[in-house]
Amino acid sequence: MGIRIDVVVDYPINDEVERVLGLAEAVGEPVTVTFMWEGRQEAERAVLVPAATLALWEHWAPTAYPASGAGGDRAVAEVPELAHPAEFGAFTLFRRSVGGRTAVARNGVVVAELLNPDEAHWLQEKAHSVRQGFMDPKQKAAFEEFLARQVPLDE
Repeated sequence: MGIRIDVVVDYPINDEVERVLGLAEAVGEPVTVTFMWEGRQEAERAVLVPAATLALWEHWAPTAYPASGAGGDRAVAEVPELAHPAEFGAFTLFRRSVGGRTAVARNGVVVAELLNPDEAHWLQEKAHSVRQGFMDPKQKAAFEEFLARQVPLDE
């Protein structure tokens, strides 16, 4: 996936998060991020996917990411934390208590989402494979016409 950025966040007012979100938005492709949140022992890995890229993946992916695989490295028994928005400069993070995604908004517009790395990879792969097999109606008709004009192999 795209670029990998490791971020250490010592305190939420720190502008590191804002800089990373701004960079990811400018790059316009998925960015793998590792957060070291204050007070937590383990790092949190996520993939920051621009909203347009995520919309494209979800358009082409035939089904949703299996719920049993979401958040594979998190404890299932963990009580979901309240979904209070967290502000980092111009960006606001809205963590969903269900599904594990975090929407990233700037000026009231969602510009990206933080996804579990496994979910991001799964979506990207599914979207790629489905899109590869898709032909729009004009392309399909032209291909069928091309095949009809081909000389049979036994001649």
